Amino acid sequence: MPQPTSPPAQIVADTIIRTVELGVRITDAAVAGETTVLWCELLTGGPGRCPGCGIAGSYRDSVERRVSDVPVVGHPLELRVRLPRYRCVHDGCPREVFCHDSSRLARPGWSTTRRCAQYILRRLAFDKATVSAVARELGRSWDTVNAIAVEATRELLATAGPARLDGVRVIGVDEHKWSHVLGVHADGFVTVITDLTPVLAGHGPARLLDMVAGRSAAAMKNWLDARDQTFRDRVEIVAMDGFGGYKTAAVEALPDAVTVMDPFHVVALAGAKLDLCRQRVQQDTRGHRGRSGDPLYGVRRALRTRAGLLTERQWTRIAAVFADDAHAAVEVTWCVYQQLIDAYAHNDPQRGKTLLSTLIDLLRRGLPVGLEELAQLGRTLHRRRDDVLAYFSHRASNGPTEAINGRLEALRRNALGFRNLINYRIRSLLHCGSLAL
Repeated sequence: MPQPTSPPAQIVADTIIRTVELGVRITDAAVAGETTVLWCELLTGGPGRCPGCGIAGSYRDSVERRVSDVPVVGHPLELRVRLPRYRCVHDGCPREVFCHDSSRLARPGWSTTRRCAQYILRRLAFDKATVSAVARELGRSWDTVNAIAVEATRELLATAGPARLDGVRVIGVDEHKWSHVLGVHADGFVTVITDLTPVLAGHGPARLLDMVAGRSAAAMKNWLDARDQTFRDRVEIVAMDGFGGYKTAAVEALPDAVTVMDPFHVVALAGAKLDLCRQRVQQDTRGHRGRSGDPLYGVRRALRTRAGLLTERQWTRIAAVFADDAHAAVEVTWCVYQQLIDAYAHNDPQRGKTLLSTLIDLLRRGLPVGLEELAQLGRTLHRRRDDVLAYFSHRASNGPTEAINGRLEALRRNALGFRNLINYRIRSLLHCGSLAL
């Protein structure tokens, strides 16, 4: 490609800043503190036409429009564009004076260029920057940048429409604490709904589909009922934790879908029962809560560790604790906890399913006195038996949903909290919704 030997400075500046994308041409530049200022003129193909009657106007004067553009070498950039103004020559038109159309540069009334909105979205979605950081880069206020981000994300969602849910066959559902201000937003919880289809298919990460206020069967069911029948018929699997409300909603709204209780929550439930048993025995034998030097308290973390990962020192300490007959209930509960982990970790899913099914039956046959925690675990696993065992056939885990919850926690922490659930939903979808920018 031939190169000009000595290009005009104006062409060089327009090429570097890419102002041609905005329909303007640079005429001068200066540095004002931290801000780079560019004076520009609007590229016009002739006199502007009146927005009222559509007839070309007669040149009257010009005005300056100031808009912020994407930063240059880390400094805010301000464009000062000269806009021609015209007088309408049509006697019957109510418009007397109008400016040349500059919608290619920026939206009417906006203080930033059109490409600024795309820059903001990319910084927030891809770079995980905060609104405050982007506002400093642009030299604009937090409110201005946040309003642009919210409006642009709404437009993305409106453009995508129902097609955004196409191909969703596996969904995950979990609760998320978004507000910690008591009494302002009810209990401060939302129901998070994610698309786990790419994870199960092995070709991508999970994405946030939506979040609705509350953590109840009604919250999830109302969201599902708001979707069209095609979407509901397409959902094959719903992964969830042990909360019965989500199970109820899934059964009512998606009667043909398989509900799967997530392995993480099953193991966590068994681990919680192990902790309760250890604490109860601690009180019975010592008469107080665990303290440094107490045998049971000293192995509290080792008891929650998978047997295959225990060190020799940990095995020695656990064996010493179990040698005391007063700790028999803890030993039995620990053995059940380890068997549960082994069932999920088995290389053969069918064999793992058989092991867990046998364990559930064992816990329901009647346990000796002193194993109250295991009895409670057995009742829960028996009640959710089909959901627990469904994992071995469908391998759907709610782990990716928990990962998105973690990303939302980071978003909320970086933003120093949110006060508006609508804004939080929009920002969360931009952050974790894999929107097409």
